[in-house]
Amino acid sequence: MKKKFKKNDLIRFSNPYYTGNEKFYIDKVLENATLSGDGELTKLCNEELSRFLNVKNILLTNSCTAALEMAALLLDIQPQDEVIMPSYTFVSTANAFVIRGGIPVFIDIDKNTLNLDLDFIEKAITSKTKAIVAVHYGGISCDMNRLCKIAKKYGITIIEDSAQALGGFYEDKPLGTIGSIGCFSFHATKNIISGEGGAIYVKDENLFRKAEIIREKGTNRTAFSQGFVDKYTWIDVGSSFLPSELMAGFLYPQLLEIKEITNKRLKIWEKYKIALVELEKLNLIEIPQLPNYSKSNAHLFYILLKNEFVRNQFIAFMRSKNIITPFHYVPLHNSSFGAKVSKVSGDLFQTDRIASTLVRLPLWPHMPDIFTERIIEEIKSFFNIS
Repeated sequence: MKKKFKKNDLIRFSNPYYTGNEKFYIDKVLENATLSGDGELTKLCNEELSRFLNVKNILLTNSCTAALEMAALLLDIQPQDEVIMPSYTFVSTANAFVIRGGIPVFIDIDKNTLNLDLDFIEKAITSKTKAIVAVHYGGISCDMNRLCKIAKKYGITIIEDSAQALGGFYEDKPLGTIGSIGCFSFHATKNIISGEGGAIYVKDENLFRKAEIIREKGTNRTAFSQGFVDKYTWIDVGSSFLPSELMAGFLYPQLLEIKEITNKRLKIWEKYKIALVELEKLNLIEIPQLPNYSKSNAHLFYILLKNEFVRNQFIAFMRSKNIITPFHYVPLHNSSFGAKVSKVSGDLFQTDRIASTLVRLPLWPHMPDIFTERIIEEIKSFFNIS
């Protein structure tokens, strides 16, 4: 039964969306009595993702963190190998390589997209550079053509951290399918959810076969289950990166509605943009800028305030109005652990500026119009704009 929202209810930043069919497929898993990974529903999820992304070589994982850790294993990251990435990202982006002894190399982000500023990439490349991680912040694409040319020039692998980007596109290409490896998230705060959960795409066929082994604790169990070998054994490093069938049962009906869910989010995203462009023209805030090459999945809508003081005032004001508007990451280079295990290339001015001024607005596909209108009204009220 769908909840009826009242105008003055607390407006949460994130609110899980249910298609209404999750219980049916979870019951199906229970009827099949196969709760561990790679059952019928896991395979259906893999097939649906492959169809939507128009690629082969997709594997469901227990998280996007797991997918990133698999990427580090696939690239055989060794101690002192360097991986270029933004500092303005979730800790898993860096952790996946740090646990292998790799060194994150942070460069600044573009002020318009909040993605890697490609003007600084080549300055960060050394003889130790093994990979570049392109994080598509908020579902807005990095400039992948330009990034791929740089990577090809230096023989460097591109990993797409598409945790926020499923349903987004670079030109006509789905995000997460352009680099050598793509990593996705189905965490409860993402567009398509299963509570936890993720997926990995591996472009190279031979590397994909290795991914199947890594995902199955370093064994050839997948080949065994497919009838290619008569017994399975330990043949490489790996871990348990499989999701449970219960997770897949929840995820499958979500994947079936990915276009509908994305379109609902886009309508709210556009309402915010149209309503708040007036404040941007008055130089009171900055709002997301969508490059011509990017088609967003409307994962989030953010605004940038003048400074940290105003940002904190804004968050407190909105909270007093029963509206939750959180900031986002503390840049990884500013964390105590990040400072010990990473390198910084160049000045991270935009990273620090954006981290101290960014606020995220509530955005969920079933958010009623009265909530969107109330949020916009209160934002204008904060700035004394009627």
